[in-house]
Amino acid sequence: MNRKRRAALLSVCSNSVLIVTKLAVGLLTGAVSIISEAIHSAMDLVASLIAFFSVSRSDAPPDACHPYGHDKIENISGVIEALLILAASLWILLEAGSRLFAPEPLTGPGWGVLVMGGSALVNVLVSRHLYRVAREEESLALEADALHLKADVLTSLGVATGLLLIWGGMVLGWDLARLDPLVAIGVALFILKEAAELLARALRGLLDHRMEEGELDSLEALLRERCPRGTGYHDLRSRQSGRRRHIDFHLTVPPAMTVDRAHALCDELEEAILGLLPHAVVLIHVEPDSVHPL
Repeated sequence: MNRKRRAALLSVCSNSVLIVTKLAVGLLTGAVSIISEAIHSAMDLVASLIAFFSVSRSDAPPDACHPYGHDKIENISGVIEALLILAASLWILLEAGSRLFAPEPLTGPGWGVLVMGGSALVNVLVSRHLYRVAREEESLALEADALHLKADVLTSLGVATGLLLIWGGMVLGWDLARLDPLVAIGVALFILKEAAELLARALRGLLDHRMEEGELDSLEALLRERCPRGTGYHDLRSRQSGRRRHIDFHLTVPPAMTVDRAHALCDELEEAILGLLPHAVVLIHVEPDSVHPL
């Protein structure tokens, strides 16, 4: 099992444990904010399962039906995850809205504080590991999964703070029951923002968005440096699919340059590009440049 699959499996296991714990404590205390967090973790679990499947398939080599590989599976999984998060946040808004106008007393909010704090700690550790693997392997699916867990950390801390205030209010005889659905609404709005950002990132890859500006600048600087005198390039295009960068451009050479020399030059440029972008797929179209006779 490779690093990406191990990281995705770790996320699946941690989310499974957190769902059961949060749901049990949410039902025990009657806190809609905890139940909303359990639903958030359930969405994280679905996202983790999708990520596990996508990273398992995205590294599969090209085949007859998919000659360009399977990298976009990770983008598709990102779209599905974003839509799931969107649906969960809307449900939380509806449930919390009804509780806001008809608040219910909580029992044992201290348990909720303990569980939310423990959940935040677990997700901090897991999300850091996922981010590290995602950066090193350039995996959008793992990055999306790590983003979910990072959001879960913030929302768990928010819920814990709200429950702590409610707990303090109960001790002092204050009625702060409406604070619970208000925190849940805050959680839902945060998740909505997360879903929108993830959806935008995932769709960029599906729409063949070009490489990042910094990578393009580095690529053009490399081509200007490595193209010999009398040669040049134009019509540089790029698109990103998972961790792969698909790059193509026209290389202009003197008309008298031999086919062997032009082919060798293409190999040299491709090798240099792979040194800069290890997972690049490079296609070079050679054409004569009558302006620069040999």
